[in-house]
Amino acid sequence: MAQLQTQPIQLHYWPTPNGWKISIMLEECGLPYEVLPVNIGKGEQFRPDFLALSPNNKIPAILDPEGPDGAPISIFESGAILQYLGRKTGLFYPSDERGRVEVEQWLFWQMAGLGPMAGQAHHFRIYAPEKIPYAIDRYTNEVHRLYGVMNKRLADRPFLAGDYSIADIACVGWAKLWERQGQDIKEFPHFAAWLERVLARPAVKRGLAVNAEDRGKMDLATDKDAQKVLFNQRAR
Repeated sequence: MAQLQTQPIQLHYWPTPNGWKISIMLEECGLPYEVLPVNIGKGEQFRPDFLALSPNNKIPAILDPEGPDGAPISIFESGAILQYLGRKTGLFYPSDERGRVEVEQWLFWQMAGLGPMAGQAHHFRIYAPEKIPYAIDRYTNEVHRLYGVMNKRLADRPFLAGDYSIADIACVGWAKLWERQGQDIKEFPHFAAWLERVLARPAVKRGLAVNAEDRGKMDLATDKDAQKVLFNQRAR
C-alpha cells in the first residue's frame, strides 16, 4: 500500500497530457515521488540514461526503487505505469476481474483513441506549418466522435467505469484541452459534468500543477528548434 513506500518513486516527466496521468496518479495514491524533468523540446528524451528507462524516447517513465519483491523496477508507457501503480497500491484499479475489465477497456480506449487522435488534432490545428483542411477536419471530427462516445457513456454514471479509476485519470489531461481540439463542450453535457468532477479533485489539481511553469517554456507553435526535435522523427 502507499503508506509502506519508504523511498520516493522517480518520475521522469514533462507537463503534457501523458505526463499528467502519472503525476495525478501519484498524488491520488499518496505515494512519495521526485520529479526528474525531461525537456522534450530540447531533446533530453534521447539521452542514454533516459532511453535505458524508456526505449521509445517518450515521457513519462518511472523508476520504483521498491518494486516487486523489493527490487527496483522501471516502467515506460503511461497506461502500463497506471496499471502498475494501481496494482501496487490497490487504488483506482479493481482487484476483481469484472471490475478490472471495466476499467481496462476504457484505459485502452484512451491509449489507442482519445490520446492519439487528440494529439493529431493539436498537431494539424496548431503546429503544422501547412494548414491542411482535410487533416484538420479528419482529426477534429474524430475527437468529436470520441467525445460523443464518452458523453453517452457518462449519461448514467459519474465516471467511465462507474467508480473513479485510472481510466478517468488517463483521459482528463487530454479532455481538458478540448478547446485546442476545436470542440464545443456544450454539445457534450455529460462529458462536461464529468470533466468538472474530475478537475475538482484536490489530487488532480496538484498533479496538473507539477512543474507547470515548464509548460510555458516551450511554444511549439513558434519554436522551430523544438519542432525539429519533436516532429518528423525517424529511426535512430
